Amino acid sequence: MNLHIKNHTFIVCGATAGFGRATAIALINDGAKVIGIARQQEGLDKLQAEYKHNFIAVKGDITTPDCINKVVSLAHEYQIDGILINAGGPPAKLFEETRLSDWDDAYRNILRWKVELTRKLIPHFKSKRYGRIVYIESSSVKQPIENLVLSTSLRLAVVGMMKTVSQEVSGQNINFNMIAPGSHNTAAINRLIDKKAQLAGQDFETTKEAFIEAIPAKQFGRADYLGNLAAWLLSPMAEFVTGQVYALEGGAVKSTL
Repeated sequence: MNLHIKNHTFIVCGATAGFGRATAIALINDGAKVIGIARQQEGLDKLQAEYKHNFIAVKGDITTPDCINKVVSLAHEYQIDGILINAGGPPAKLFEETRLSDWDDAYRNILRWKVELTRKLIPHFKSKRYGRIVYIESSSVKQPIENLVLSTSLRLAVVGMMKTVSQEVSGQNINFNMIAPGSHNTAAINRLIDKKAQLAGQDFETTKEAFIEAIPAKQFGRADYLGNLAAWLLSPMAEFVTGQVYALEGGAVKSTL
């Protein structure tokens, strides 16, 4: 499919692994230029070597003010057309295991930086009268997942922000959407399997097999397929889509909403 993004430029957060890497590659394969943000230089170097002039590597922690300001400057410099807002989540814990400091950390690492980054990017997109913002969160915003109370609670706040802002800037060709992945073949799923194994007193592989069996689709999702959806949502093709949450979870969410 031609996404009509040749010569468009996008910022991808968390570009060296998982959903961020998959999205960056999908965008580049359709002709776009990607500014990839990540904390690990090695992963950035690999993408830079493979995609050369279509990938610009930026090392930094997107949850920090310094990196956010750098990203906003790059948005203006390269006149970006969209951004994938994506980063890791908090540790898997039961509610009774959490401390108030865990909630403070979850607020900073899931919600606060996204609010700051979104606020600072909106003027750029308004000046262009065009923009696409896609957030990667979790299917727990549709149906809570055990041991993920920190993630679920703060990611729901991101949904509330995204839905509200999408209405406030409507009519300016600036669209906000969210992908809410369930269990995918990324390193992040191992943290949840480890936690379930610990609570059940089982080994990792036995727990993993049971985990997959509990998914109606009987398999993990593929990050590269999710990356293709993210690329579409970041493209002009998604001009009539805003304020939506797309759950990719293999049928695990039972809700009708």
